[in-house]
Amino acid sequence: MSKRSRAREVALQALFQQDLNPRDSRDQLAPFVNSRLQEAQLQEFATTLVLGVLRNQGELDDLLESKADNWSLSRMAATDRNVLRLGAFEIRYTETPNRVAINEAVELAKRFGSKQSSEFVNGILDKLQPPMPKESRDGSMTKPE
Repeated sequence: MSKRSRAREVALQALFQQDLNPRDSRDQLAPFVNSRLQEAQLQEFATTLVLGVLRNQGELDDLLESKADNWSLSRMAATDRNVLRLGAFEIRYTETPNRVAINEAVELAKRFGSKQSSEFVNGILDKLQPPMPKESRDGSMTKPE
């Protein structure tokens, strides 16, 4: 596991804690992250992810619900919900390439979710990507329809 993957794992754990115990976890974020990640750069990365998700949670939740056909976030498993928030935040607000953000979220879903979590997460996060331009017959790129 790469170091940044480990930082994402810690961020997911912090988001899960925040989701289930919102009163206590913000005060515990720095000690939690610092006890699990030794490098300052990784601590900062994980903290940035957690605080970014929390700051934008309303928008992220609305976006995810609009892409999750027949699912509300409240009906989703807490692990899946927080993996999706983390992935959506990386896609929308960071320099992380979309495919990397999706792949990292899928790996977290495989590790911490149910048997179907990785497919569920992949399907929803994939819908957040902008449409790819289509190649025309002459090899030039055209806008998607």
